[in-house]
Amino acid sequence: MAGTTDFDLYRPAEEHDMLRDTIRALAEAKIAPFAAEVDEEGRFPQEALDALVASDLHAVHVPEEYGGAGADALATVIVIEEVARACASSSLIPAVNKLGSLPVILSGSEDLKKKYLGPLAKGDAMFSYALSEPDAGSDAAGMKTKAVRDGDFWVLNGVKRWITNAGVSEYYTVMAVTDPTKRSKGISAFVVEKSDEGVSFGAPERKLGIKGSPTREVYLDNVRIPADRMIGEEGTGFATAMKTLDHTRITIAAQALGIAQGALDYAKGYVQERKQFGKPIGDFQGIQFMLADMAMKLEAARQLTYAAAAKSERLDGDLTSFGAAAKCFASDVAMEVTTDAVQLLGGYGYTRDYPVERMMRDAKITQIYEGTNQVQRIVMARNLP
Repeated sequence: MAGTTDFDLYRPAEEHDMLRDTIRALAEAKIAPFAAEVDEEGRFPQEALDALVASDLHAVHVPEEYGGAGADALATVIVIEEVARACASSSLIPAVNKLGSLPVILSGSEDLKKKYLGPLAKGDAMFSYALSEPDAGSDAAGMKTKAVRDGDFWVLNGVKRWITNAGVSEYYTVMAVTDPTKRSKGISAFVVEKSDEGVSFGAPERKLGIKGSPTREVYLDNVRIPADRMIGEEGTGFATAMKTLDHTRITIAAQALGIAQGALDYAKGYVQERKQFGKPIGDFQGIQFMLADMAMKLEAARQLTYAAAAKSERLDGDLTSFGAAAKCFASDVAMEVTTDAVQLLGGYGYTRDYPVERMMRDAKITQIYEGTNQVQRIVMARNLP
């Protein structure tokens, strides 16, 4: 049921289906074999990065004029979905590359785009997003990281927390307060480089899931950067951050879809082979009802996510609501589907010898990051027509 529907995007659906076939084959051959090891060892999935870069699938969203593939929003969703079906940690490579670089694409100067999108498109660098802080999670406007103007430079000081792929990424979109009197309208966005003096990282967080994607604090200690590294005009950073999330919440929905699809596929195969009472357990009506509900809810989430991706591409006025709905619904479905997959495998599902246990742990984060699902419901309620 995972065929692509043409949602009035700029490319025919057949091209999206061809892309799905390509990325699925790549993921099964070069990413899936390392997924359990990456999770067990909590190490970055270098094999996945190498495979994605070699196939130009690590940052497909980068426009062609900056050396990228120029993929539309639905194509980006399909890439993330198919990688997540094999390994959730690895799917954060294309997902976070989009999250980190989209502020530059949306609001950056032409010089900034040329300087940072080119290396990203080539696979020479990854891009992370630094918005959250120890005391500013859902209330991102309450951040304390400051940027002070000093001639032709800005000097940044502060701590960013929960930064995905921190330490591995070369570039970081950092939100910082430039005018404390204006709250959200006093926040500006900057590109900070890993090699900038004063940039350092905390120890990797010890997490429930997505263990192959490092999550670390980013410390900014008198980081002095050229003024032209500001993204957009001063005071527009928070608006850019929120506009970015309208688009990238859909990529989290895509990740959730992939995790759920991987769990459903594995469980479906298992119940056809596992025999009890003299026949495959898949022949029992109770099992069939579970599988049917899992597939039904997953497809509903997929259609909502693809519709939101089309709205992202067209910049529709209801994108904020649809992006929040897709992320919220797909992640809730992923948690339910992966939990049911563990149930279908019984005791085996509860062990690390089978992948559904990992998938259930990985699914949980999709309900939390890029805005908790409680926040998504607030966003939807505030944008009701």
